[in-house]
Amino acid sequence: MIEVKDVSFTYPNDVEALHGVSLKIQDGEFVAIMGQNGAGKTTLVKHFNGLLKPTKGEVVVDGVNTTKASVATLSRKVGFVFQNPDHQLFCETVKDEIAFALKNFGFKENTIKKRVTWALNLLDLKKYRKTSPFMLSGGERKRVALASVLAWNPKVIILDEPTIGQDQKQKDRLRQFINQLITQGKTVVIVTHDVEFVAECNPKIVLMANGKILAEGSAKQILTNRYLLTQASIVLPQIAQIFTGLADLGLPIDVINVHEAKKVLLDFMEVNS
Repeated sequence: MIEVKDVSFTYPNDVEALHGVSLKIQDGEFVAIMGQNGAGKTTLVKHFNGLLKPTKGEVVVDGVNTTKASVATLSRKVGFVFQNPDHQLFCETVKDEIAFALKNFGFKENTIKKRVTWALNLLDLKKYRKTSPFMLSGGERKRVALASVLAWNPKVIILDEPTIGQDQKQKDRLRQFINQLITQGKTVVIVTHDVEFVAECNPKIVLMANGKILAEGSAKQILTNRYLLTQASIVLPQIAQIFTGLADLGLPIDVINVHEAKKVLLDFMEVNS
């Protein structure tokens, strides 16, 4: 679905944000891009829908070189939800916000009404249908931005720091929602600092630092590697910290989420009772 080939990118102020980055993201894959502030994460994903064009190298999305397609064309395939929802919200009501892109993409009026209602219900926004997005909380505005992207059903969905401003209930709902998208064959890419959220979601991880990719691998491989995480200024998930401390008891050290931890501990107690 997405192939990044030896991409470097320099901003107009001469800050080189990416240095020879190469990456492949497959159809239907769930990927978390992680790293410290300034690692190049958001700069990288902005290349996926043409918001940024490579200074060097190339990015190919669904067979299309991003330098040869407009942002509007690429956005039909790649939906981007910004870290700050205020960067993409501008309509007078939530309903109009969700309908805006559908109208631009040429959907018929009847389809637009159905897709808007579907998105409102999906993200628990129905009661805000006629409310201005700017009257809502930060977390609610983020859900409006997500609804406005999901409404046109893109193949790829990029979520930049999706858990900021969300309470635990909304994080759990987001995780379940991402799982639904993956089941539907969508490609989902999240940019996040939220190591606990990633541990519970268990995606493929791309770890970045200083504009380069440090490592790629499963959540277990990356989130239990203290050396790699230190390089990226990320701490071990809490569960991984606990199991690292219990290693002398013979417990595995590659446990990163609560559900697996419960199973491992119950099995351990049964064997040793």
